[in-house]
Amino acid sequence: MKNLKFVFSLLIVGSVLLFTGCGKDDPKPENIPEAITKATLTFTPTTGAPVIVTATDPDGDGPQPRVLSGPISLVKNTSYTLTVTLINELAKPTDPEYNVTDEVKEEADEHMFFFAWTNNTFSNPTGNGNIDNRSDPVNYNDIVKNLPLGLSTAWTTANVASDIIAGTFNIVLKHQPDLKSATSKSTDGESDLDVTFELSVR
Repeated sequence: MKNLKFVFSLLIVGSVLLFTGCGKDDPKPENIPEAITKATLTFTPTTGAPVIVTATDPDGDGPQPRVLSGPISLVKNTSYTLTVTLINELAKPTDPEYNVTDEVKEEADEHMFFFAWTNNTFSNPTGNGNIDNRSDPVNYNDIVKNLPLGLSTAWTTANVASDIIAGTFNIVLKHQPDLKSATSKSTDGESDLDVTFELSVR
């Protein structure tokens, strides 16, 4: 009888441990980077028609190459608002995974866009972007919990003396769950998007 009581006690203890071991303190599932098959960059000037370029990768991580519709051709001494939209065409338009822009907004505390461009292309922000140095200026329009996101940014092209400035424009979206902070860098976390367009200002 004592042996039976002992076995029964062990079963009770094991059951308690099983249920308490599945509590809220368990590690969260890994946060997988977003699947993005099409990124659209829209530079909207204060007056005039917007400049729209796309980066399309129809099979995601598959063997097909990414296709760029660029280059980005901007007018000198002009202010633009850059908006970025992201979709996953591998999902159905009715699926929540299709509109990646909304997901990035909802997870603003885990995402951040970084930018790099050819020196002297823009008069505001100055410099060459914050991909190489987080503290370099970028004009973010969307600040969430005191941290920048980058789905909307502000730009003013340089008043170039020559006919044209030619260079590049690089945009990177980082996925930084539990990493994003006032000092997190473009090397922290996984890259959801990393694309470089040719850029001209005339």
